[in-house]
Amino acid sequence: MAKRKEDGFFSPENAKRPRRESEDFDKDSDEDECAVSLTKDSSTLTAADVGIIESIHLKNFMCHSMLGPFKFGSNVNFVVGNNGSGKSAVLTALIVGLGGKAVATNRGSSLKGFVKDGQNSADITVTLRNRGEDAYRANVYGDSIVVQQHITLDGSRSYKLKSQTGTVVSTRKEELVAILDHFNIQVDNPVSVLTQEMSKQFLQSKNEGDKYKFFMKATQLEQMKEDYSYIMETKERTKEQINQGEERLTELKRQCLEKEERFQSIAGLSTMKTNLEYLKHEMAWAVVNEIEKQLNAIRDNIKIGEDRAARLERKMEEQQVKLNEAEKKYADIQDKLEKISQETNARAPECMALKADVIAKKRDYNEAEVLYNHSLNEYKALKKDDEQLCKRIEELKKSADQFLETERLERQKKIWWLKERLKAFQDQENSINQEMEQFQQAIEKGRAEHDRIRREELDVKHALNYSQRQLKELKDSKTDRLKRFGPHVPALLEAIDDAYRRGYFTHKPVGPLGACIHLRDPELALAIESCLKGLLQAYCCHNHADERVLQALMKRFYSPGTSRPQIIVSEFQNEMYDVRHRTVHHPEFPTVLTALEIDNAVVANSLIDMRNIETVLLIKNNSVARAVMQSQKPPKNCREAFTADGDQVFAGRYYSSENTRPKFLSRDVDSEISNLENEVENKKAQIVNLQQHLSAREKDIKQNEELLKRCQLHYKELKMKIRKSSSEIRELENIEEHKSVDIATLEDEAHDNKMKMKMTEKQMEQQKKNLEHFKSLKIEAENKYDTIKLKINQLSELADPLKDELNLADSEVDNQKRGKRHYEDKQKEHLDTLNKKKRELDMKERELEEKMSQARQICPERIEVKKSASMLDKEINRLRQKIQAEHASHGDREEIMRCLTLRCKLYFDNLLSQRAYCGKMNFDHKNETLAISVQPGEGNKAAFNDMRALSGGERSFSTVCFILSLWSIAESPFRCLDEFDVYMDMVNRRIAMDMILKMADSQRFRQFILLTPQSMSSLPSSKLIRILRMSDPERGQTTLPFRPVTQEDDDDGN
Repeated sequence: MAKRKEDGFFSPENAKRPRRESEDFDKDSDEDECAVSLTKDSSTLTAADVGIIESIHLKNFMCHSMLGPFKFGSNVNFVVGNNGSGKSAVLTALIVGLGGKAVATNRGSSLKGFVKDGQNSADITVTLRNRGEDAYRANVYGDSIVVQQHITLDGSRSYKLKSQTGTVVSTRKEELVAILDHFNIQVDNPVSVLTQEMSKQFLQSKNEGDKYKFFMKATQLEQMKEDYSYIMETKERTKEQINQGEERLTELKRQCLEKEERFQSIAGLSTMKTNLEYLKHEMAWAVVNEIEKQLNAIRDNIKIGEDRAARLERKMEEQQVKLNEAEKKYADIQDKLEKISQETNARAPECMALKADVIAKKRDYNEAEVLYNHSLNEYKALKKDDEQLCKRIEELKKSADQFLETERLERQKKIWWLKERLKAFQDQENSINQEMEQFQQAIEKGRAEHDRIRREELDVKHALNYSQRQLKELKDSKTDRLKRFGPHVPALLEAIDDAYRRGYFTHKPVGPLGACIHLRDPELALAIESCLKGLLQAYCCHNHADERVLQALMKRFYSPGTSRPQIIVSEFQNEMYDVRHRTVHHPEFPTVLTALEIDNAVVANSLIDMRNIETVLLIKNNSVARAVMQSQKPPKNCREAFTADGDQVFAGRYYSSENTRPKFLSRDVDSEISNLENEVENKKAQIVNLQQHLSAREKDIKQNEELLKRCQLHYKELKMKIRKSSSEIRELENIEEHKSVDIATLEDEAHDNKMKMKMTEKQMEQQKKNLEHFKSLKIEAENKYDTIKLKINQLSELADPLKDELNLADSEVDNQKRGKRHYEDKQKEHLDTLNKKKRELDMKERELEEKMSQARQICPERIEVKKSASMLDKEINRLRQKIQAEHASHGDREEIMRCLTLRCKLYFDNLLSQRAYCGKMNFDHKNETLAISVQPGEGNKAAFNDMRALSGGERSFSTVCFILSLWSIAESPFRCLDEFDVYMDMVNRRIAMDMILKMADSQRFRQFILLTPQSMSSLPSSKLIRILRMSDPERGQTTLPFRPVTQEDDDDGN
């Protein structure tokens, strides 16, 4: 150890180069060196260039045949694995491989214990990083130094120090010691490598002197103290040697000169400080240069933004032209359709009249045709009878036999009687037929009337049910106004509030919209309801994710098949749209937008988007509305209007409202309830009256059906009698016999028959003339009707494509409006950005003036600076570190100790406060003791406890805080920590892990190697964190071949 100290102290090339955290360039070098900023963000520092572990490779070490190579990252490394997997073997190999003693590992007393059973030797290979300006003999070793150590079974070891290319540079341990001193690596320092056993000893230690020794060793103050003691001893020995003899004078002078040269290096501080001041001057003007560059970039952006604003303005103008053209096209098509509609409506009465005339003419023609056909049939029958009579007379004239004349006369008499009887039956048949037709018509008419009354009753019942529901909703709304919009609305709104509290919605949905608006004039309630219709029950959502949540909530309250309120998806905005340029301005009549009081901008914007309420006028009087919209050109931007009765008025159309009273927006609820109650009573009375009519009609129908049945029975009996009489007549007429016939009678009958034929023939001629006349009238009426029908069809055919064109034109108007609104929003957004850039330019100009003023105070004359501010900042920090290193190497021992203890206390208090702990660290440098006490809770309400009184997790957390405070003031390039979280619960483990990662992020120039049995699966994803997972131990492995450590077995390893 003495030799290492002597070499490290007297060899200038092996002088330690401690690394310090960077400070701001504008701080003076004479500020208090003990001031510590605990919140400073150093995450911008780069990775370490020298001294960190790049990789470790083990062969036949402890119980492992082969481990590694383990390649470590430059910042945070976690070595995780189950017990026995080799985590501690890696840490032990790091200590031994860099020259540490076996005792320092707390894993064995002799090096030979690290050789695996059954093997003759073990090998450890450790690769150290060697880059940058602080590299050790970079021209020899290159970017990496490979330290190979060979341990034999008898406990001896040998070294090989290789370059990056694998060339052996040295085999001497002195070279390894020089490398470790140059990199400021002490493997036996607990801050650099804290094993699990050493952590336990610290936690369980009762002696404050042991804690003080731990602190001194960790902060290298112990080594400094030994160095000071060694120097004083060397000085005394040198004096004794000078007194003892002159023969050693030359050697002593040389040593004295070396020491003088060592201390004279302090003289270079003034030069470094001068350079530091010049760098500060350059830094001041470099900041000015960078701000000027930023200003130029902002000016360029503003110029580009102004050009884009001009382009957007041109786009707006083009869009307005397109919108005007689309609206003109829509108006032209609407005018054409209106003309066609007017012409169609004008021809409709004429068409109906002609249709009725055609039907009448057809009826007259049909009746004339029936009469003509009847006469024709009668004429044919008379002619046939005449032929038969003539034939019979001829036969009788030829017949000379008059023997059976008497029998013939009797038969003729019976035939005549049967015919008379048959005629009476036929007359009765015709009479019964007419009665049956009358009864059948009465029944059909009664049934039609019955169906009509039944339909009317159902309509009244439906209206009664609707009125009763509306009455119930109105009565419920007296206690809860929201029930006007549906019985489930209050429960739905409670569900929405609950879901919003649980975080299911990005923004709470708004609705129903009708509950969010208020009328300025109650008389316009029906007009506004007719305009907004279902939108009064609609809801607004910020995005489609919120809409899906709201749909799921609605399913609870609205059964399948029933209509649900509409959901409007539109991004919520805090301000209402600026619609001044497209709204309707009329001196007498308001728009729907101005007639409403809307406090919520989301509601107003939704109604503007969905219904264009800024373009809809409200005119109470129907005739005035027609005059404003149809008798003259409608007001600018106005496309429709609504009256107080709810009628909708366009420029060429007028639609009456189906509703007679408002449902949602009426303020006089009591009056509405009274009106509805009267209406319900009237409908009930109407239903009773209709039911009485139904009963009367059913009774009439039943009576007529019974009479019809009687007539049908009588009709059947007459039919049978007619058939029987006809059969008898035919039988008598068909008897073949020679009988005498009264020829005179037959001739009289033939004469009468001829007279009837002449009369029937004249009647037929008249009826035929009438038939031709009615036919011509029918054809003429049909032609007229077909002509007017053809014209109406032609107009309809013309109107159909115009309707399609009108729909397309309407869509085009909406598209152009959306396009215009899009460019308006774009222009507004761009102008906001442009104004923001201009404000940023003003701020930058003020900042430039301020920085130039500051720069002139630091350096009155402007300096030409070629380096960037970041490069100058690095040079200033590097130079400050060198100055601080010189101060640290040659400063006052007590001052150094005071600063280190103060910084350690501050870091310790700050780290404990992250869990609301309080702690104290009391240093007694005179008696060399350190007392640590921690209170896990409100520090001002309970006494501080010794660490032995804490729980396992609290002691582990306190230990981590103490180790981190030592890390913050120590200068080792890497830190190793074995199972730091072994006694911690999940809360303490998470907080300790966050603190370690935060410190690692602030010290990216240092390396952290943490061993833990935890999986570390919850670590954040970062390129600075590397996790090395050890394989599970082999089966059958139970213990490691170590024995307890004793002082007599301590191996010096040299």
